[in-house]
Amino acid sequence: MANPHLTPGSIWRLHHGDQVIARLTVTGTDMPWTHADVEPLPGFDEFRPLFAEQERAVEEDDWERADTCYARIRDTLTMTFPDGSPVAEFMLHIHGDGTAGWRWDDEPFEAVRE
Repeated sequence: MANPHLTPGSIWRLHHGDQVIARLTVTGTDMPWTHADVEPLPGFDEFRPLFAEQERAVEEDDWERADTCYARIRDTLTMTFPDGSPVAEFMLHIHGDGTAGWRWDDEPFEAVRE
């Protein structure tokens, strides 16, 4: 049975504290990645430079800088599934063209590796 969170049109939410700063509307999957169109909301612009820096780091194969960006994103932002429940772990890339790709898990990635 297909995961309802991954159905095209499903809306995931990106949060900074209690504020929803972006809606991510699923456009498809290429497991383990989920792809979406991004609808920025008030509060998102504060993080736009961080996502741009992360994208540049990945394009330049600067994995240390990309990891630093990932840590900053995870330290300040959270995601919720379409049903509103929290996503335990995610690796999110928001691209300059208004699309996003992310991996996620029901457990923190550190716990998955153990």
